[in-house]
Amino acid sequence: MPGRLTLRHSAATLRSDRRSGRLRAAALGTALATVLVPALSACGGETASSTGGAALKWTSSYFPAHWDPVVGGSGAQFRELALVYASLTRTDKNGKAVPDLAKSWEYNAKGDVITFHLRPHLKFSDGAPVDATAVKAAVERAQKQKNSALFGDLTSIKSVDAQGLDAVVHLSQVDYQIPQLLGERVLQIASPKAAASPEKLDQNPVGAGPFVVTQLVPGTKAVLKKNPDYWDAENIHIDNVELSSAPDASTVVSGLQTGVYNFADIAPSQADAAKKAGLDVFVQPGFNASNLSLNTNKAPFDNDKVVDAVRYAINRQEFVDKLTFGYGSVTNQPFPKGYVAFDPQSADDYAYDPAKAKKLLDEAGYKAGGLKLSLVIPAEDPQAEIVQAQLAKVGISVTIKIDKNWATPFFAKNLTFSLYGTTGRDSAAQTLTAHFGPNGPLNLSSPYEPAGFEAAIAKVRQTPLDSPDYPKVLQAATRAGLRSKALVFTYSSPNLIAKSKSISALPENPAHIDWTGVTIDGSN
Repeated sequence: MPGRLTLRHSAATLRSDRRSGRLRAAALGTALATVLVPALSACGGETASSTGGAALKWTSSYFPAHWDPVVGGSGAQFRELALVYASLTRTDKNGKAVPDLAKSWEYNAKGDVITFHLRPHLKFSDGAPVDATAVKAAVERAQKQKNSALFGDLTSIKSVDAQGLDAVVHLSQVDYQIPQLLGERVLQIASPKAAASPEKLDQNPVGAGPFVVTQLVPGTKAVLKKNPDYWDAENIHIDNVELSSAPDASTVVSGLQTGVYNFADIAPSQADAAKKAGLDVFVQPGFNASNLSLNTNKAPFDNDKVVDAVRYAINRQEFVDKLTFGYGSVTNQPFPKGYVAFDPQSADDYAYDPAKAKKLLDEAGYKAGGLKLSLVIPAEDPQAEIVQAQLAKVGISVTIKIDKNWATPFFAKNLTFSLYGTTGRDSAAQTLTAHFGPNGPLNLSSPYEPAGFEAAIAKVRQTPLDSPDYPKVLQAATRAGLRSKALVFTYSSPNLIAKSKSISALPENPAHIDWTGVTIDGSN
């Protein structure tokens, strides 16, 4: 999602980048639930449970606000959209790009052209061919569609030549991140025939993924059936899916117990109850990270001493203890420890030191209680209360303000102080540019970027992912980005999923839900 991103994200869309209880736009979902979209095919009235066969009953906190993947963006809802849409690549358990619609790819010698070779004889669920022309249309739509949330991710792509089943991607710079980038998050490919009317596609999704939507109630429920034309259909053992928007968090576990659902993403607070109920709790590794966002173009954060005072005032462990129920970890960067992009050299920077924070504030001319800040957020959030209490301890008075239209001023860079949390990207370079690049959507201080970051991220793009130097080069870019005064990272938490024991183990692909090989034995 790097690049300039302004008013495209509604509060409902942003819930996909946050865990339950953070940026959930329940009001929009409730309003949309009253609208019933007609069945998308002759079998539109069926439900997953009424047709027999292996049925997945998934209740999700990230039910898509949009089914057009260009509009939906690359937040957490890409997991649900991946039921319908396939991509050029996908990610394996090591976070490596592997074939999906593209069976292989290669770069030219310079590294500024990459050719994807598509699998033959594939088609979208409306019968349109899956070919290089469809890839070209998908890229161009993501770059040019007015309400696209993806155009900032594709700044390295200059043009695409369609040559039968070969999509030749010409780059504006050497960029070996492209196979990582063009996976499920960023380029889920829709039928160009259906996408000719993006508004209709948003209501009638048409892809080449493992399932086909047969019924859709916006904001509430989607019914899907297995796609026999999916390229890997023989390894998809689920016949029907009923995807629903999660009810109140306190009722999800009971719904799983009674068989209303057999699969659900859950908050850390629900994990123990799920285990006690005899459910499987799957701890899925991810790239989630939460942060405080500061606008250095506005007072008082145009004063470096104030920025550093806030950094030293933050006790990250308190976020972990109070919010993650033992599943999270502290982090001062946009990656969890152990991930290739995590920079060990920066791990102890700006450790909790309230005495130092007070001293810096005094040097900046602020006596105890003299600095007053407004922390603007879209909905009630326990993180905000923790921030408020921690800054009060060093003499900063924080007023929490809830703005349901928060997305508009945040992405327009008009706020001074806010909170954010992301699910990361499969391309670490994209995660870094989203946070630290001059036009990064998560950089509230745009067009500011830390000195040295541009050169460091360019070196990442110029380094092949299989190079032995890649981890060192990538961590150096993280280190350069962390010089930014626009973000203060707090904690990271994995994705948690509770499921019936009737559902077999899922592939442990970081941040992704992969249904390949998953079976359901029919019991709850």
